[in-house]
Amino acid sequence: MSEFGLVKDKTSLQFEDHLTSLRGDVRKLLLELRGFVKSLGDMVIEEVRPHRIVYAKTLNFRAFLDVQPKGDGLMIVVKYGRGKSENAFLICSDKDLEMAKSQISQAFQDIK
Repeated sequence: MSEFGLVKDKTSLQFEDHLTSLRGDVRKLLLELRGFVKSLGDMVIEEVRPHRIVYAKTLNFRAFLDVQPKGDGLMIVVKYGRGKSENAFLICSDKDLEMAKSQISQAFQDIK
């Protein structure tokens, strides 16, 4: 169906597609968050989906972070592993982002 333009091809989605609809301050937060997550290690995999960005570890795709850009901030869900609790945050400022970084880092380490 994608040949008729009815369904967008997943491979054509780019990280930058999420930036276009965001205000400057939220765009900056998303870029800073992305840089931080990618700095956690070479094993970080970024998958851009239509409404969110998923970060995982290893080829087994063990997701540790979901990021859903919103007009007024970033809704993130930090995942610590299968069967473990998740933490959800709304990031609207640099302070919010700094508070979330330690939990994101911990989730990255915990994911096997």
